[in-house]
Amino acid sequence: MASLIEELINILNEEQEIYSSLIPIANEKTQIIVNNDTAALQNITAKEQEAIDRITSLENKRGKVMEDIKTVLGKKDGNMNLKTLIELLNDEQKEKRVLSELHDKLKKTVSFLAEINNRNKDLIEQSLEMIDFNMNFIQSIRMSPGNNTYNKNASQSYDEIPGTGMFDAKQ
Repeated sequence: MASLIEELINILNEEQEIYSSLIPIANEKTQIIVNNDTAALQNITAKEQEAIDRITSLENKRGKVMEDIKTVLGKKDGNMNLKTLIELLNDEQKEKRVLSELHDKLKKTVSFLAEINNRNKDLIEQSLEMIDFNMNFIQSIRMSPGNNTYNKNASQSYDEIPGTGMFDAKQ
């Protein structure tokens, strides 16, 4: 059992390191979104994806270790999470303390990262709304019957706007 707990601690430490490394990346992503740098956004998203792949792998390992711990403890019902495991560790005070600290650290880091990602999501949504507004504005100008200018006889001139089409790319 001690080796399983030790393995779990190592996995959680690795996850904590990866989540912590994502915080500066997420902050950099905020600046990239604000600067509307799509090339840099693609690069940073690739970095994030690498970290997510590593986290996914660690989560799979953690799940297997938790299942093994559950088997050793003789718990057959329900899903065992880290908080439940911490409560069950009465004899191993050192491991209990380390797991509790890791749990709190991970929770805090993931929560902070979620805040940054929500801010980035809002910025991207605002950017998309602005793009949609601009596209609609351009389309409405192109679809107008004329350019609303008057000629020297004070009658309205209806010059054809080149490239005016009826195709709506959103459909």
